[in-house]
Formats: sequence, C-alpha cells, structure tokens
Amino acid sequence: MSYKNFKVETGSDGVAVVIWDMPGKSMNLIDQSVMAEMDSIIDMVAGDDAIKGAVITSGKEAFSGGADLSMLQGSFADFQKMKASDPEGAATRLFEGVSQLQVIYRKLETCGKPFVAAINGVAMGGSTELALACHGRVLSDNPKTKLGLPEVKVGLFPGAGGTQRLPRLIHTQEALQMLLLGKSYDAAKAKKLGLVDEVVPVDQLVDTARKLIVDGLSAVKPWDEKGFKIPAGPVYSKAGAQLFPPANAIYRRETFDNYPGARAIMKCVYEGLLLPIDTALKVESRYFANVLQSTEAGMMIRTLFLSLQELNKGARRPAEIAPTSIKKVGILGGGGFMGAGIGYVTAKGGINVVLLDRDDEAAEKGRAHSAELEDKAISRGRSTPEKKEELLSLIETTADYSAISDCDLVIEAVFEDSGVKKTVTEEAAKHMKDDAIFASNTSTIPITSLAENFPRQTDFVGIHFFSPVDRMMLTEIIKGKKTGDQALATALDFVRQIKKTPIVVNDTRGFYINRMVLRYMSEAYNMLIEGVPAAMIENVAKMAGMPVGPLALNDETAIDLSHKILHQTIRDIGEKAVDMRHVELIDAMVEKHGRLGRKNGKGFYDYPAKPAKKYIWPGLKDLYPQLDADTISVQELKDRFHAVIALEAARCVEENVVTDMREADVGSILGFGFAPFTGGAISYIDGMGTSAFVTLCKNLQKKYGEQFKPNKELLEMAKTNQSFYARYETDDPTKRAA
Repeated sequence: MSYKNFKVETGSDGVAVVIWDMPGKSMNLIDQSVMAEMDSIIDMVAGDDAIKGAVITSGKEAFSGGADLSMLQGSFADFQKMKASDPEGAATRLFEGVSQLQVIYRKLETCGKPFVAAINGVAMGGSTELALACHGRVLSDNPKTKLGLPEVKVGLFPGAGGTQRLPRLIHTQEALQMLLLGKSYDAAKAKKLGLVDEVVPVDQLVDTARKLIVDGLSAVKPWDEKGFKIPAGPVYSKAGAQLFPPANAIYRRETFDNYPGARAIMKCVYEGLLLPIDTALKVESRYFANVLQSTEAGMMIRTLFLSLQELNKGARRPAEIAPTSIKKVGILGGGGFMGAGIGYVTAKGGINVVLLDRDDEAAEKGRAHSAELEDKAISRGRSTPEKKEELLSLIETTADYSAISDCDLVIEAVFEDSGVKKTVTEEAAKHMKDDAIFASNTSTIPITSLAENFPRQTDFVGIHFFSPVDRMMLTEIIKGKKTGDQALATALDFVRQIKKTPIVVNDTRGFYINRMVLRYMSEAYNMLIEGVPAAMIENVAKMAGMPVGPLALNDETAIDLSHKILHQTIRDIGEKAVDMRHVELIDAMVEKHGRLGRKNGKGFYDYPAKPAKKYIWPGLKDLYPQLDADTISVQELKDRFHAVIALEAARCVEENVVTDMREADVGSILGFGFAPFTGGAISYIDGMGTSAFVTLCKNLQKKYGEQFKPNKELLEMAKTNQSFYARYETDDPTKRAA
C-alpha cells in the first residue's frame, strides 16, 4: 500500500522502516492525513506475520515539529458552531477529536509488535509523544537533535499521552519540569534522564533501531506489565508527600495560576498516576478538551504560534520588492551597550560588521562585548572557541567614517539625544554608497524628524532593538512619513537574517512598544506617589503575568534614560505632555540621589556584589507617605497594570501606529512580556470583550485619572462588543497597511 506522507520498506530481517516525509513541507507535522496514515500503518504492521516490528524515522533533516495547531483551532471552531444547537453533542465531538491522536498512539503501544522511534534533529510536541508511545527510542548524537514538549508555551499541554507516559518513564519531578517549563533536551540529557535507550551517530541510527527489534525488544510497555511501579513511587507514599506539595507551591509561585494549561498538567500527572494507564489517558483527554476551550489557550495559540510564524516568514514585507541579502552593516555608536549588542547579533547572523565610535578605544569596547558574550556561551556549552574566533573575525572597529562606504545598511545607535543623532547621521551620509539604507535605533524620537538629517529620506527607516539585544527576540521596524518600500523590505530582510521577529509600525513618539512600556512604568510611578509599597507594586505586577516588575524594568532600561526621555519630551512638546509629578520623582532619583539604574548599581533597587541578590532601595519608602498594604486591593492593582497597557495599545490602533493586530499582540509579548496568558494587549481586550473592558476603564478613570480614559474608537466598538480582530480582519492586513 502506498502513502502520501510515509514510505514503508520491509527488510530481510523482518523489520519495517517507516519513513515520515511529508511532500512540499520543510518539516513533518501531525495533521489529519498523517494520523489516518499512521493508524493504517499500525494495522498493517500488526496484521502481517512476516513483520517483526517497525522503526519510525524521518526523511527530513528534523524528525517533526509536532501537531499542526491550526488543526486544533479548527476543532474548537467546529465545537463553537455546534455548541449553540447541540451542546452535549458538541462536547462529545470535541472530546473525540482531541482524543484521536492519543487513541492512535495507544493502539501502537498495544498492537503486539514493537515500534522504535529513530530520531535525528528536532522532535517536538506530538512527535515526542509518539516516541514515548514507542517501545524503544534511539537518538542521533547530532547537536541539533532535541526532544521537547513545549505545548505549555502556547497555552496547552501534551494531550496525546505525554502527561501520563513521561512520569511513568522517568522520575516525576523531572517529568513535571519538562512539562511545566516546556523544556527541550539534547540527546545526552535525554539519555541521562532515561528518555531514550541509545544515542548513536546519525549513520547508525536506523540500523541500531532495527537491531533492538531483531534482538527481541518487548512489545509490552512497562506500565502494561503486572507489578509496574512508578519510578518516583506512588502518589500516596512518603516520596509522593515529599514531591507534590512543594511541586504545587513552585507551580503557584512561577505561574500565579494564570495558565490553564499548566494547571491541567499538575492535575493530569497527580490524578493520572493514581489510575491505570487507559483510565489516566481519558482523564488527560478530558482536561485537554477543557483547556482547549479556554480563552487563554485560544489567544495564546493564535498569537504565539500562528501569528508569530506568519510574521517570521515575512507577512508584512512588500511583495513587489526583490529579496535583499545584507553583506555588511555599519553601526554608529558601536562601542555603546546597544550598538555593541546590535553588532553581536549581526555577526551571529554571518554578516560583516563595522563598529564605529568617537575613537578606536570606544569602538573596541563593542568588539569586547561580543567576545564576552561568546565566552559565556562557551562556558555553557553553546559555542566553541572556533565559533568565537569566526564571529570576531567579522567585526571591524574604527573611528573613521570612511569604513562604512561599502555597507549595505548603516544603523545609528548613539545616545537618545536628537542633536547627537543629527551630527552622526549627517557625517555618515557623506560616506555612504548611494543605494545603502540608513536606520535609526532610537527608542522614542520620531523617525520622520530624524530622517530630515539624511539626504535620501525614502531610504531612512527605524530599526528599534530591545535590550539586551542578544536575548530579546523582537525588533520594531518604524516607517517615517517618507520611508520607501525598499528601505522597509531591506530592514525586514536584515531582521530575518539575524533571526529576530519583526513588527512594522508607523511613526509616532515612542512608537508602539515603548508607549506601552512607558505606561507600565508610569503607572508604577503613580502607585509609588500614592503610597503603594514598592514591594507590593513589583509583586502584583508579577501576579498579573509580567515577567519583571515595572521598577526592576526601569532599572534595566536605565532611570537616567527615563530622565532624558521626559526632558526631551518637554523640550519638544511642552510640560503638558508629561506628568510633572513623574518628572519630580525621576529628577530626584537621578539628580538628588544619583540612582541611574542597574548600570551604576543604584536604582529603584540596590545591586550588591554577587552572590548577594538585588533588593528594593530602602530609601524609596521615604519619598512618599506609605499606605497600609492590607487596605489595597491586589485585583485592582492587577487591573490597573493590564488596562493601562492594553488601552495604550488600543490608542495605537486608532492612531494607525500599529496596523496589524497580529503585530500588536506579538509585539506586546515579545517586546516587554505583557502577560503572555492573555495572548497580547489586544487579545486581552478581545478576550474580556470590549464592552466589559470599557466599563473597567471607566471605573478606573474615576478613581485614578485620565490615563484610563477609553479612546473614541474603543467606545464605538463597545456599543456592539465588537472585537479588534473582527474589525480589522487580520487575515488581510493590507486593508490597514499604511
């Protein structure tokens, strides 16, 4: 029998080799056609007496990326349509749909013939669950080989048996870490944990897997044998009592119970280990169907999987512009922290870099930064001395502007001062080739005004990186009023070359991400001024789903940068554009107390020498009279953080700053970590409903001020509870592209 996605070859040893190789795709994924063919292959292997067992391997460089999440979205959409007329039938159909893959894997597990997964490259999600269902697992020693169950990162959890087989195969504590953190393990770590039987060179992969079967690999999994014992011991035992209470406490500490998928993992593992495997698998499916219906899962799948993939593939790139390959990039201010970081990621992308600064010594600091980052990577096993030298060989340092004469792209990353930027831009323009693109890494100053310093304004664009550049995956591409399609396309191509995720926004002060970040930090300023204890501000922000509190974030971005931004805004627009109470606070921090942020060890936190941890500056409580923490509503503080950020995102949509809801959501999460469980700032509003969100904002406005005043468009949408995604039809972003 022939298959579309698989090729089956049976050798003289009686072992069938099943090669998974989906046509027209760079990566194998699990969709309906794959499941149907896999089911048929299991029946074929089980029913043919001449076949001793089967090896499942991949015909591609990687094994598989797991399940096609758009298929799950389709299942949920069908459920929603059917729910109104037949709620019981809809629930049954959803349960059967999400159980389908799990049923196939259980059939493989109990078919009476041994299956071995022979894995080279990446195996994620549902494909790792396939490996767990197999009777044996062999991995190649290829550095790219990894096993992982990352579903929790998109709001779900492994629903094809992963929560049940993993803690029956390895220690429950290790299983919970892998499941709750979405961890991936290389071949060596997988072998050490007991996830796999053998690790071999790639050219021995299939032969080793075949030999396991020929040598008599059992076709019965340990948990199907009489007397099976859970590796970590029963739930109701001394070992279980030492494991589950602290595990639950750690789960609460890390997630604040914001993620239904993570909560379901804890329940599935705990309850499932009390039951026989078949009953436990039904428990898992019920939880999976329940989580799939949650607002959080729907929003996270859409934003962190589907939208993210589309943006990374160039969804916003002008189609009529031919692809460009950036070969050399000049960076002005290359010795500074941001410039050095941009230089590092550019060289990591295989692009030649010129770090230009006021003198050779300053420029060389940028190259030293790259060397330091590589040394850290080497110490963690993520790089080698050879790779370090190769990277550093791509970086040139200089104080001579003539060195940028053959650069395809020049990025300005000097101080956040319009006068300094004007000087370096005008000087660079004298030396650049005619078709080179100029980009500014400004974080707040409008691109249109900066472009006036460059003779070819159509070739001027903003490329806003986030700090630290080597760790932050997002970049904002900012279009000035005269930015041309060639400049936009070049910027997007560059960002793709260095493996970052781009969003495209139109010009305004602060652009998109920083407008939300500034609202986040300014609301913390408001709370400080009101007398809310600093520790409460930081802790509640984390409870709201933020990865870092606003005061700690301000320390990282630098308080003196906030000082510069506030005073630059006053110079450009006037005092009415800022809250003068905030100016007084930041002036006192910088000018009176010399607290510039983490960079000088003194900010809202104090930063003692390691190994001591940072702690909130004790003097902070003396700046304003303190409220009694017991009189303050934690929920209201959480609402304030969420609402002030989401409302700013809504204003950016109305002002045409952000034109694609996918970018609005992806940007808010990748840019500064806005509560990932919401699916992003716009999805937060859509998930609550615009009517409910406007009501929340109006109540907060009455108590806390005009920062919570709903904008005109939001008020209009609230009348009919219209969502942003429905209003702007994200599947056709050209309707709003400007």
